[in-house]
Amino acid sequence: MAIPPAETPLYNHPLPDIEDWLRSQGCQQDHNQLHCWHLQQASWEAELTLDIDQLTVRYFNFGEEGQDLQRSFKYSLSRSDIEAAVFSGP
Repeated sequence: MAIPPAETPLYNHPLPDIEDWLRSQGCQQDHNQLHCWHLQQASWEAELTLDIDQLTVRYFNFGEEGQDLQRSFKYSLSRSDIEAAVFSGP
């Protein structure tokens, strides 16, 4: 079965497809908390949490001051919109 089109709301994606998508973006699943994912970039790092009704992203150590930032994205947004917002960084 193919992954739904990128314009499809994330809530219409089966969980295995969401997990494959996160892996393809460079995320690594937490072995103890399976709903948590980690992403390391050159200038920032993030923890993504698959909550009940939204994807929550916490960015750590970005910018010159090593700031943290949290953002949440409802699953009603398309995968492409979430991808553009999350993986472009804080």
